[in-house]
Amino acid sequence: MTIESQSDVEGLQRVGHVVARTLHEMLALIEPGMTTRELDDMGARMLAQAGARSAPQLTYGFPGATCISINEEAAHGVPGDRVINAGDIVNIDVSAEMDGYFADTGGTRVVPPETTLKTRLCHASRTALDEAMKQARAGRPLNGIGAAIERVARRHKFRIIENLGSHGVGRALHEEPESIPGYFDPSDKRILKEGMVITIEPFLSTRSRWVEEADDGWTLVGGAGNLSAQYEHTMIITRGNPIVVTALQENGKAAFPC
Repeated sequence: MTIESQSDVEGLQRVGHVVARTLHEMLALIEPGMTTRELDDMGARMLAQAGARSAPQLTYGFPGATCISINEEAAHGVPGDRVINAGDIVNIDVSAEMDGYFADTGGTRVVPPETTLKTRLCHASRTALDEAMKQARAGRPLNGIGAAIERVARRHKFRIIENLGSHGVGRALHEEPESIPGYFDPSDKRILKEGMVITIEPFLSTRSRWVEEADDGWTLVGGAGNLSAQYEHTMIITRGNPIVVTALQENGKAAFPC
């Protein structure tokens, strides 16, 4: 999507606020002993109360309102009977449609007790998002986003899941540019344009560079023992700082529980 009017900006900001608030509340509500279905039900109610519709359900018939992925699951985890345990690393991806506009956000939380590795993984993934957003300027190369993510991953000694990445969004859940790699691709000559609406969502992991589809046909899983973290914002490209429509502010900064 490319922004055509102020009403486009406001529409994206409205749905962006809804998915951001839903994500933050879901992350805060995680408790050991609850199932991913129970957590998803909470998210579904929040979206419905706000007048929003789950984007993965609407677009793909996904069997849940949100995607909830635990430990070895990197993305697109199907809510169900899996019990969340102390020490799990839980990723939630919330995307929704409202009044014809789509926004997409995600975040990761370690269920206490934390470990140094899991805390470092969350920190590095959030840092990768922050650094990649600094490259999100009109006129700059699109592959600068992946280059920034790659620099952070190397510095923190984590890997990038290479078959997951960012994408365009706005009037649909997935739009052009359809694939924005989370690593530097020198062959990608695309340029960011003013008014373009995209997500940035780094996937950093402890072991895996690739994920495979599980037997449920949805969940994407890394290798045995792999852990990953993802943080995601939807933003509008400008000549300066992007307009981040999924940012909730605490003390002037976007807040992600981890």
